[in-house]
Amino acid sequence: MSSPSSSPVKRIHVYGHVSASPQAVAREFEGSVSTTAEHESDLAIFAINPAAGIDQETIALWTALDEIQLPRMVLVTGLDGQELDFEDAVMVANRVFDQLITPYLVLHSDDGSPAALIRLEDLSIIDYSTNPATTRRCDPEHEELVKEFREEFLEQMQEMDDGAFAAGILFPAIPINFANGIGVDVVRNFIAQLPSGS
Repeated sequence: MSSPSSSPVKRIHVYGHVSASPQAVAREFEGSVSTTAEHESDLAIFAINPAAGIDQETIALWTALDEIQLPRMVLVTGLDGQELDFEDAVMVANRVFDQLITPYLVLHSDDGSPAALIRLEDLSIIDYSTNPATTRRCDPEHEELVKEFREEFLEQMQEMDDGAFAAGILFPAIPINFANGIGVDVVRNFIAQLPSGS
């Protein structure tokens, strides 16, 4: 029997250097920013900015949460300019955190700004240039562009059970752009997979 104080609210803690906008991430996903490893948590979100790299304090917090297998995800923010690359940020995070998975990659519009995500599982495209965002099948050139990334992703997922994210053994990296909503729905879907806090 659950206690009267139990609620479906999930306890989310956000970590990251100020350059990665952890306050904005916490606001969007109803979490709180923390500078210490919170063990009483349902999810740890690590915000990183490709332009700034990942500071030692953030790396130490990730390591501190390793012991308890807390569900964790990495959000790559600051993707407004064409020079800032999601894949590069994930490569850095793979070196200093754990091996991450990238279920989605960023597609850019003609001016270089992020406009859509391609889902590697089924090659569907979520287009955020429409309001609301629309989903469509990818073009053959996109399919070729992401072929190697997709093969790597599917190989990683073969070794994982359905509940691997909630169990704290699979760490997704998601591109986020609050200006046009890129990735926000994806993060919400991952959060919905978690058991509720008490």
